[in-house]
Amino acid sequence: MVKDMTKGSPMKLILGFSVPLLFGFLFQQCYNLMDTVIVGRFLGKENLAAVGATSSVNFMIIGFCMGICSGFSIPVSHKFGAGDHSGMRRVVANCIWLAAVFAVVMTVLTTLLCRHILVAMRTPDNILDAAYSYIWIIFLGIPVTFLYNMTAGVIRALGDSKTPVIFLVMSSFINIGLDLFFIVNLHWGVQGAACATVISQGISGLCCLLFMVKKFEILRIRREEWAPNRHLIGTLCSMGIPMGLQYSITAIGSVILQSATNTLGSDAVAAVTAAGKISGFLACPFDAMGSTMATYGGQNVGAGRLDRIGQGLKSCILLGAAYSVIALSISLLFGRSLAKLFLDASETAIIDNVKLFLTMATAFYFPLALVNIIRFMIQGVGFPTFAILAGVFEMAARTLTGFVLVPTFGFLGSCLGSPIAWILADAFLIPAYFHVKKKLRGIQCSGTDCNFVPEEI
Repeated sequence: MVKDMTKGSPMKLILGFSVPLLFGFLFQQCYNLMDTVIVGRFLGKENLAAVGATSSVNFMIIGFCMGICSGFSIPVSHKFGAGDHSGMRRVVANCIWLAAVFAVVMTVLTTLLCRHILVAMRTPDNILDAAYSYIWIIFLGIPVTFLYNMTAGVIRALGDSKTPVIFLVMSSFINIGLDLFFIVNLHWGVQGAACATVISQGISGLCCLLFMVKKFEILRIRREEWAPNRHLIGTLCSMGIPMGLQYSITAIGSVILQSATNTLGSDAVAAVTAAGKISGFLACPFDAMGSTMATYGGQNVGAGRLDRIGQGLKSCILLGAAYSVIALSISLLFGRSLAKLFLDASETAIIDNVKLFLTMATAFYFPLALVNIIRFMIQGVGFPTFAILAGVFEMAARTLTGFVLVPTFGFLGSCLGSPIAWILADAFLIPAYFHVKKKLRGIQCSGTDCNFVPEEI
C-alpha cells in the first residue's frame, strides 16, 4: 500500500513510516549480529577477528551498492509525489538497467581485487586466509545486494515501508538457520557465514521483486517505458553515484582506521568487531530515521510542499535526541553482558575493550543522529553532492585517527574514530541544510515541472 507523506502530521507520518523501517534494520543487523555471534562462539576469536577485519572494506563496497540504490529511488519518490505515474515507471525501468550494469562491473572488479586490498590493509597473517574466504563470497553476492536494495528502495519511495521489512524478517530467520547448518553441521567455517548472508538476501530480494510486480499496478512497466533514456540515466546517476560515493568515501577513512587497528593484533580486531556489531545494532533507529527523511523530503519537494520539510526535520531530530539517551544507557548498563554474546567470559581484556569502544560510540550518538537525519533529508530534496562532501569530512576524521591517534593512544584511539567523524560531518551538514533551505525558497513549481531559479535579492 502506497503512502502519501505530503499531508498530515509530520511527526505521525515519520513515526508511522520509520517504525517498520526500524524493525527491518534491526532484523538486518540481527542476522549480521548472529553471523558474528555464531562465528565467535563456534569458530573462535581468530575467525571472529577475520570477519571483523573485512568490515571496513565490506562497508566501502556494499555501502556503495546500497547508496546507489537509495539515490536511484529519490527520483521515483519525486515522480510519485508529483503524481506522474508514467514518468515514475520510466524512472524505475532505467533504474533496473543501471543496477544490472553496476552489479556486473562491481562483482568482477571486487572479486578480483579483494585479496590485494586485505593485504594492503595489513590484515594479520593468522587471519588473512579466513578473511579472504569470507569477503570473496560476500562480493560474489553483489548482484543480490542490488536486487534487494533496488526493489526495497522503489517500494519505500511509494510510501510502503512495511513490506520490505516483512521479507527482511523472513530472510533473517533463514540466515540464522543457514548459519547454524553451514557452520555447525557442514563445518564450512567463515565461508558458511558468508554463504548464509548471500542466500538469505537473495531470497528477500526476489520476494520484494515479486511483490512489486504483482501488487503495485502503477509499477507495471509498459513496453514503450522500458526504453533506456539518456536524460533519465543522467538524472539517476547524478543522484545514485554521489550517494554511493558518500558511503565509499566515508569507508576509505574506515579502511585506514581498520588498517591501523590491525597493527594492534587480532585481539584488538576481535574487540572492535564485537563492539562494532553491537553499536551497529543500537544505531538502527538512526538508519530508519535517515531513510524516512529521504522519502519524506523527496515526496514533499516533488509535491511543492516545501513548508513541511523543516517541520519534519525538527520532529525527527527530537526523536533522535530521545533515543540517543536510551542507547547510552543500554551501553553503560549492559555493555559487558553484550560482549559475552561473542566472546568467552575468560577473555576479560577483550571484553573490557568492547565495553570501552561501545561506551565511547553511544556517548556521541546524538551527532550520529544529526548526520543521518540531515544528510538524508538533503539528499531526498535533491542535493546529493552534499552527501559526498559530508563523507569527505568523515573520511578525514578517520584518516587522522588511523595515522595519529591509534599509533599514539592504541585501542583508545580506535574508539575515537567514529565520534570525531560524526562531529566533523555535522559541522558541514548543519550549515549545508540552511543553504539548501535558502535554495529551496527559489524553487518555482508549476504542475509536475520544478526548476531552480535565482532567489530575488
